[in-house]
Amino acid sequence: MRKWCALLLIVALALFGAACNGTGGGGKGTDDNSLEQIKQRGKLVAGVKYDTYLFGYKDPADGQVKGFEIDLMKELAKRMLGDESKLELKEVNSKTRIKLLNGGDIDLICATMTISEKREKEVDFSRVYFMAGQSLLVPNNSSIKTVHDTKGKKVATAKGATSGNNLKSVEPGAQIQLYENYADAFTALRAGQVDALTTDDSILMGMQQQDPNFKLVGGQFTKEPYGIGLKKGATELQAYVDQFLDQIIADGTYANLYMKWFKQAPPKDLPRQAVQASPGK
Repeated sequence: MRKWCALLLIVALALFGAACNGTGGGGKGTDDNSLEQIKQRGKLVAGVKYDTYLFGYKDPADGQVKGFEIDLMKELAKRMLGDESKLELKEVNSKTRIKLLNGGDIDLICATMTISEKREKEVDFSRVYFMAGQSLLVPNNSSIKTVHDTKGKKVATAKGATSGNNLKSVEPGAQIQLYENYADAFTALRAGQVDALTTDDSILMGMQQQDPNFKLVGGQFTKEPYGIGLKKGATELQAYVDQFLDQIIADGTYANLYMKWFKQAPPKDLPRQAVQASPGK
């Protein structure tokens, strides 16, 4: 009986150790975000925005999610799994995306997310795939022309983003109003409930295209390098995504998608790494 108890204890300890190390009989990690598991599943689950025109936007006319980042994910699914239809999109926003990634609900984040030192403590990032900078969106008849003109003014932004903190660091007198997402913030601006909206200029460009009664002012007062967010330790997937981005930049696919959505050629000097430590969107 003692021998059987000892044997059972050894087996239990071995199974406990395997569970803690995230390994099974094959000795490989069981990270849901690993490249191998995505291929075995036959589906890539990407966290994208549904409220950011030009990047990830659910078109009310047909219910389809469209944008530059959506097309990037379709191309990634096609090259990884042989078919862009093997892509599943899940809606995220600035507040939920890292939680959903680390909870295993999505494989990666492609949602206007700035690479920052703070976020690199929670997730890993791909190389830079887009360079943006924070700016201001105001009505065409607004007296706001520079960042410092927001002193005493109500400025909208989204919860979970640090656009408000970025603006406050430049102009402490700005009155930040937080909304659930950028669509709600833009609705407030249109309704005259706030004087301006602040986030990355790339996002603001999409809003301005939707409604020409608004304009961008203030220039760029931050640098925002976007990267694809990956779960910590998903090194094979990270290497694959980096290689994918290198390939589409080299073969012209990236330039075609950039031109399709932004009506201009991409920058020739797109950096691989984030060169700054912006808090990010």
